[in-house]
Amino acid sequence: MSGGNRILDHNSLFETEKYVRQRENKRQFENACPEEEVLQTAAYTQTEEYLNKNLARKSVVINPAKACQPLGAVMAALGFEKTLPFVHGSQGCTAYFRSHFARHFKEPVPAVSSSMTEDAAVFGGMNNLIEGLANSIALYKPEMVAMSTTCMAEVIGDDLSAFIGNARKEGALPEEMPVPFANTPSFSGSHITGYDNMLKGILSYLFEKSGQQAKPGSERKLNILLGFEPYTGNFEEIKRIVEMFGLSYTLLGDHSDNFDSGADGTYSYYYGGTKLADVPNAANAMGTLALQKYGLRKTVAYTEEKWGQTARSLYTPLGITATDQLLETISSLTAAPIPEALMKERSKVVDAITDSHNYLHGKRVAMAGDPDMLLGLIGFCLELGMEPVHIICSNGDSEFEQEANALLSSSPYGSEGKVHVGRDLWHLRSLLFNEKVDLAIGSSHLKYAAKDAGVPLIRAGFPIFDRHHIQRYPIIGYRGTLNLLTLFVNTVLEQLDADAPAHSFDLVR
Repeated sequence: MSGGNRILDHNSLFETEKYVRQRENKRQFENACPEEEVLQTAAYTQTEEYLNKNLARKSVVINPAKACQPLGAVMAALGFEKTLPFVHGSQGCTAYFRSHFARHFKEPVPAVSSSMTEDAAVFGGMNNLIEGLANSIALYKPEMVAMSTTCMAEVIGDDLSAFIGNARKEGALPEEMPVPFANTPSFSGSHITGYDNMLKGILSYLFEKSGQQAKPGSERKLNILLGFEPYTGNFEEIKRIVEMFGLSYTLLGDHSDNFDSGADGTYSYYYGGTKLADVPNAANAMGTLALQKYGLRKTVAYTEEKWGQTARSLYTPLGITATDQLLETISSLTAAPIPEALMKERSKVVDAITDSHNYLHGKRVAMAGDPDMLLGLIGFCLELGMEPVHIICSNGDSEFEQEANALLSSSPYGSEGKVHVGRDLWHLRSLLFNEKVDLAIGSSHLKYAAKDAGVPLIRAGFPIFDRHHIQRYPIIGYRGTLNLLTLFVNTVLEQLDADAPAHSFDLVR
């Protein structure tokens, strides 16, 4: 309430007489289809005939469950201390990346653009880049600038290495200022590809600039890579787990503070992040542990080939079995025993699963997301006796498809599972109508298809725009498993209450 005026949510605002009348009046200008035709078309999209046409579609993509490369590159840059992401391309692209992250994390996102326009598209963007670097350094005073590209810069073939060199010659860029870069065209790959390209670019640049030699195993430390990680809570959880082992570690790319800063009356452009000086020393660690095997391929390969590291890549450790594998891998890389306290945590989560299994067992599930998270979700569902039926991975490949099918084949609960690589959420909508499921799991973009099909949506992955604080809770490890279990079972129970007749509106479940 303010000044006696009630501030309405748009749910209520657009149902007031003024807006209802406005919508009706607009029809004469829009040449809208008759309501009957709209309803007939909507009904047709739910048929098996339309499903077959939809699955045969190849020339157009409708609502893919992925974003573009430079968005991932911005996240990678924000994982390092006092680093400013610099996107060489149009200003609109950078605004999209910033708004996407701000809506998911509910945090401001520092990133700048070279603001290429029509003239730069014709003559090249070097002048924009040089001027942008000079202005950015003067205004925001970063210790490092991490540069990525968008479609426009890639299509015209701008040479970042040469442009950065020219910026140094012109005095727009101090000689000592590190400016790692990555080519991240939006028309290929996805956000996880862009993250991987940028992270590899940062690690290789800082290591080679230091002049140090890799001495793997000379320091009793573990390198940890989380990749394109939309849950800030997962950073805290992996830190807690490794510290319980009594180990020192370096998180290579820690964006958790940048996307989960406090409100103390001041604002800073930079919160936390991996220290730049720690990167060259990471080459001396006992090994590298990556929690995304499909989202960190190039970076992991770099640590193996250039640093001589022993590297292990796991898909996102969701559930009991995957967390067991995580702990065993940490122990294998470091020779540290698995702490008894973590085994106690495990037993409590197994007990919690037992408490809830009767509500989850046999539930049919559809899911969409990134490859590593989907593998974690498939494994967790199989542990619960849930049945993954539709798995949509817009940015998956044949290797992911094979691993997902092998995981489904490992359990009788995966017998009906079908993996759809390269498909989108409009494909999934048709599947939801024709091969019914009880639950859908995915980002906020899946809410429309889930609502149309009358399926409850469990929000997981990126982006989550329409719910608050989910990203602050870990979903990896045993504690994260408990959080996921709670989310799953309470979604089912809420639906039971919503559908319950009077005689079954139970107090106790």
